[in-house]
Amino acid sequence: MNADAEVLHEARERVLGRIEAACGRVGREPGSVALVAVSKTVSVERLRAAVEAGLDVLGENRVQEAAGKIGFVEGATWHLVGPLQSNKARRAIELFDVIESVDSVDLAGRLGRVAGELRPDRPLPVLLQVNVDADASKAGFAPADLVDRLGELADLHGLELRGLMTIGRLVATAEEARPTFRALRELSERLRADEARLGSDLSMGMTDDFEVAIEEGATIVRVGRALFGERPHDHADEHGALHAHAPDVGHDHDHPHDAASG
Repeated sequence: MNADAEVLHEARERVLGRIEAACGRVGREPGSVALVAVSKTVSVERLRAAVEAGLDVLGENRVQEAAGKIGFVEGATWHLVGPLQSNKARRAIELFDVIESVDSVDLAGRLGRVAGELRPDRPLPVLLQVNVDADASKAGFAPADLVDRLGELADLHGLELRGLMTIGRLVATAEEARPTFRALRELSERLRADEARLGSDLSMGMTDDFEVAIEEGATIVRVGRALFGERPHDHADEHGALHAHAPDVGHDHDHPHDAASG
């Protein structure tokens, strides 16, 4: 293991320790939480070291940037955690193993049709992005709209609806993000009571708030800064969104607008 891989391995161990502690507080198994390492702006060379260090689930915010990396990094599973335009749906399906940012019926329909062409025997795993807080700066389904349209989405044969994703609010402390995460979990429970085809995954939480997200039921956390360090434009979501907690506390700003990054 080279020096960069060792540094990343140590960072991974620190984050896994935080995940384990958060799970312990609410009686969950640490293995119930998947860590997505948000890798926007990280070089191919460093991503190879990350995979060597055990960070083998990588999250990218943009299709174009990911296209220049994915073919050069072996051994990784790739999640799209940032916004996706319908005209890039085909390329996204070719590149990514999971798309976490399906934020409209139109986009879901496009993905379902193209996935049916490209991988007819393998539905594309996706998460439905929910704008829990009705924040005009964020994309995603309004909860009420998702209640009304979920059956239609579940009928798309090219997609596997693994669960829901959200981006936390702009808040000064992680604790203040708790209502958002709790609301997503409660929405998931209500939806799945009526629609068995919706999976139970909850992708929520980034570097500064993922412990709170885990306490509220997160099964996927999107972490960037705590693994890779500060990067240019870190203050724009690990989801590609501007999620920041506060100017200094920042949510990894690995948030979803741009990336749901974290």
